[in-house]
Amino acid sequence: MPKSRIRKKADYTPPPAKQSASIKLENRSWVAPVMLAMFLIGLAWIVVFYVTDGSLPVDALDNWNIVVGFGFIAAGFAVSTQWK
Repeated sequence: MPKSRIRKKADYTPPPAKQSASIKLENRSWVAPVMLAMFLIGLAWIVVFYVTDGSLPVDALDNWNIVVGFGFIAAGFAVSTQWK
């Protein structure tokens, strides 16, 4: 029986390059300052609440001031997901 020919593999052809013009990288220099500001506002809100025995920042909110402070901190974490 005759031996079959060995097929040569085709040379590697890379896939076509993605169009870099269509990909627009956004400038996200605002993320770090906003994130840190949210953290600090939340921390300051909670500290002021405890230092003033609940009379500040908003007296009508009573113990919900803690939730507002943690809300600012959570918003800081939400903003941090945009950081690249």
